[in-house]
Order: sequence, then C-alpha cells, then structure tokens
Amino acid sequence: MHIMVVGMSHHSAPVDLRERVSLSGDAHSHVLTQLGGSRTVLESVVLSTCNRTEVYALANSTHAAHDFILTLLANTSGVPKQELAQHTYLLQGEAAVAHAMRVACGLDSIVVGETQILGQMREAFQTAFEAGNTGAMFNRMFREVLHVGKRAQSETTVGQHPVSVSYAAVQLASKVVGGLQGKVALVIGAGQMGALAAKHLAAQGVNRLLLANRTLEKAAVLASEIGAQALSLEDMEAALQDVDIVVSATARPGYTIAANLARQTVTGRRGRPLVLLDIAVPRDIDPACAELPNVYLYDVDDLNGVIDANVKERERQAALVEEMVASGVRAFSDWLTEQEVVPLIVALRQKGEAIEREVMASLVHKLPHLSERDRKIIHKHTMSIVNQLLREPIQHVKELSISSGDLAYASMFAQLFGLDAVPNDDEATESGAVRLMDVLSRVLGEASRQGQPQLHPVLR
Repeated sequence: MHIMVVGMSHHSAPVDLRERVSLSGDAHSHVLTQLGGSRTVLESVVLSTCNRTEVYALANSTHAAHDFILTLLANTSGVPKQELAQHTYLLQGEAAVAHAMRVACGLDSIVVGETQILGQMREAFQTAFEAGNTGAMFNRMFREVLHVGKRAQSETTVGQHPVSVSYAAVQLASKVVGGLQGKVALVIGAGQMGALAAKHLAAQGVNRLLLANRTLEKAAVLASEIGAQALSLEDMEAALQDVDIVVSATARPGYTIAANLARQTVTGRRGRPLVLLDIAVPRDIDPACAELPNVYLYDVDDLNGVIDANVKERERQAALVEEMVASGVRAFSDWLTEQEVVPLIVALRQKGEAIEREVMASLVHKLPHLSERDRKIIHKHTMSIVNQLLREPIQHVKELSISSGDLAYASMFAQLFGLDAVPNDDEATESGAVRLMDVLSRVLGEASRQGQPQLHPVLR
C-alpha cells in the first residue's frame, strides 16, 4: 500500500485555475463518494481551500490511483485532464505525510504560519471520516498531522512575524504608542500597500480607523470591508488633529503631508504625540516633519530593520516547526512499522495465555478441593508469570523492527517461539537472527534472575 497526495496550490497553478478546481458543497461530496466507491483508492481525504485542492489517498497502485484522481478532478471541474496534470503535484510515502503536516502547520501557505488552515484540515478529515472514506491508516496519520499542526500553533510564533512593509509599519506604530487599543489611525492611500496596512490596523484593534484616498469611491469600498470611515484627501487634513497614527502609501507626486501642514497640525494637538509612517516610494511625508515636537516620523529605510528582525525570527520559528514535522513523520513511521509485528505479538500472547489455561486446568484437576477464591488467586499469579516472561521480548521485537528497517528480527522471533504469524520479509538476514538470539538470551536470562519483571498490556 502507498500513501500519496495529488494536489494543486499557489505553488503550482494560477488563481483562475485554482478557482475552477476548488471543491465545495456538492462537488466535494461527489468527489468523496467517488473515491469511497473506488477499488483503486482504499482510503482518502479531500482538502479544498481558496489556495489549494488536495486529495490524500491510500492505494495499492500509485500509478492507477494518480490517474483515477486526475480523471475524477477533470470530470468534476471541467478542466481538461492534461491541463490538470501540468499544474498538479504528486508526493508519495513519507514525503506525502510530511507535506500534510507542513500544510497543517501553515508552512506551505501564502502567509507562512497562518492558522486557519489547521481548522480546514481538521474539517476535511472529519468529513472524510464521517463519509467512511478513512480507515485505521488515515485515522492514525491525520491524528498525527493535526497533533503536529496544533503544536506549531501553541509552541511557536511562526505566524506572528509577517515580513511585508505594511505589517512592519503597523508593528512599529504599536510599539511606539504602547499598543493600538484605544488609538485612532489614518491610512492615506487605498492601493495594495495602503489596503494591507488598513487591514492590519483593523485586525489589531484600533479604536477608530480612517481611510483617505484621492478617489473617495475606492476608499469607501475598502472602508466598508474593514469597518473604517472613508475620507477625501481634503477632509484628511482636518482629521490629522484627532489621530494618533498616520500610515501614508500613495503613488501621487509631491508630499501628501508637507512640513507646513504638519506644523499646523502640531499646534492644534496640544502636545499629543503623532506617529507618521511613510511607506511610499517616492516618499509621501516631508522629512522635515521629523524636526517638529512630539512628531515621530519613520520611512521605508527605518522599517527595514523591523522587517529584517521579523525575517530572522520567522526563519527561526519555521525551523522549529520543521523539527516538529520531522518528529511527527518519524512517529507515524514507527507506528506503521510496529503494525507489521502486531499479529506476531498477538500470536505470542495468545500462545502464552493458552499454556496458562492448560496449566490451570491441570492444576484444578489435580487439586479439586481448591475454592473459587483460591483458583482466582492462582490464576492471577500464573498470568503474572506469563506477562513477566513476555514483556521484554515483545518490547524488544517492536524496537528492533523499527530500528532495523526490515522484519528480519521479527521473522526469527516467530521461529524461536514457534508462532504461525511470521511477517513476510525476503530480506531477513542471518546477522539479524544472531542479534535477536543474543537479545532474547539476555532478556530471558535477566527475567530468570530478577524474578519479578513488570508487564503492561502490549496492545493499547
């Protein structure tokens, strides 16, 4: 069986194509139903957001499943299969598992570290689970995926260090004025940078947000989206008396805030500080404004230091998340390997319990005078002996199967204990058998000497 993901994201496809392939409502349900009824795909989860559509699949044949998924997406979206093939990616095995974890952590998002994707991944898995599209493999895998995503959010700040000029301006303003709550902010310019700055200010809780633009209609559209008040550039001059923060990002020639205007504004503010953030190139605000009392002016060059610090911190936090992803992949890989020896462990426990039952039956036959209480006490102690003898051999065969990368030790283990459940591994080696015999000799020898090793149930 093979774990795989067939996907399309902002890395591989333009937005218009992503929109056509995006799955929601009936389309999402249709794809899940088709996957669930397929003999090619054994388990599946479908994740579809504004920036990605991905099908996670467990299949016997990667080639057949890949072709089936592309055909299904083409038929559902109306996008030609050949075009889909050019703009999708295929990841397999641990690469697919790691990708799912990176997506859940926000490392693969347009805005690195964004948190919404974890909820979307959880919803995608829950929908697939309720539809009956997942089994033991994906239930465990997505449990680990969601666990890693949750760790990334709770244990790192990877999403708290955007590197745009607009965000850096808002971050610096917050530091200068001691937090944005209760403050009044003015953004001049409704272009891309101005709009982004306005959205950051709104998201961080300014008390009142004003948005001024040369075209009032454009300012009004953006203002309605974020709960701001739209102003014309003429009204902006009067508004300067009341604001605490100004972010200017226009593309007009000349200064939007000249030194004379700033001087008049300062006179009417009665000593209240005014933070001016000029993120335009060429500059919007006259540099002479910095010489005025209680005026704090910062331009793009000043913001570069904030951006550089954010870049370094985000890289550090992203590295921590990558370590979590690697740890999650290892944990899932170890679980998969352990599953290979579970039938062997079950067979060994069943054999031990069968021997104990035979011994108890013989004992009861030879000692018929034993009371029910006596029999329970003896049964408890004979089972304790079985558990104590099996504890370390079972633990070691699990550890050896993981560390060795094959089932050589498990095969020899089955032969030593006369078990029928022998894992299939053509590469079992003599060295593996010798090592297992050494381990078993040591373990059984220690158990004999110590007399009281403890055992917890192997199958949890």
